[in-house]
Amino acid sequence: MNHKRPRLERERATLEAMIALYCRDLHAPAKSLCPDCATLQEYAFTRLERCSFGEDKPKCSDCPIHCYKPSMRETIRNVMRYSGPRMIVKHPVMALRHVVGGLGTPPSNSIRRDT
Repeated sequence: MNHKRPRLERERATLEAMIALYCRDLHAPAKSLCPDCATLQEYAFTRLERCSFGEDKPKCSDCPIHCYKPSMRETIRNVMRYSGPRMIVKHPVMALRHVVGGLGTPPSNSIRRDT
């Protein structure tokens, strides 16, 4: 884990777990992600790395900036809608951290430019 960016690393791990759960349950690949889910994961990781808020990043659903392309945004919403409730059973600590980490006031539209 990158100790300078623990929040982003947790977000990355959560995304990875949610996409893996979704893909395994609905697409049944052998041991890796199907091509569509692999593409989504790479896209999501890229968006996360380029997040203007950096370590102050809110949950995407609370973010004032929508950085995903509309088609990818709908796909990741479907993944989260499916995986979210199942994360409580499969990855309870990760799910709790995601919920607790998202509490608080979402940032305004003022974007950090130092990244």
